[in-house]
Amino acid sequence: MAQGKKYDFRVIENDGSWTAEIVRKISNRKSKVTQRQDGFGSEADAQAWAEQAIAGFVKQQAERNQRKATQRTEREAQALRQAAKAEQKRAERAAAMEEGFEDDFED
Repeated sequence: MAQGKKYDFRVIENDGSWTAEIVRKISNRKSKVTQRQDGFGSEADAQAWAEQAIAGFVKQQAERNQRKATQRTEREAQALRQAAKAEQKRAERAAAMEEGFEDDFED
């Protein structure tokens, strides 16, 4: 799998004011503006804001991904515990039924 930048920024000039946008790469051909700030007096100000915003945005996404991964492992562990408990009950029922059939044959 190719590794590329998922998030990037671009700075655009509109009638003397500057706009900074954080862009998320959806696919090879599609991208979406995730965050936008306009009204900067210079390109340097817009670029500085974009660099700061993208750093915070990427950090926030990494924290979110970590939280979701922790929740996912907890859910999977809970599902395994429930499956093991259900299997144990099935085994106990099967053993009880075997015991009941053996008693019928002994009489």
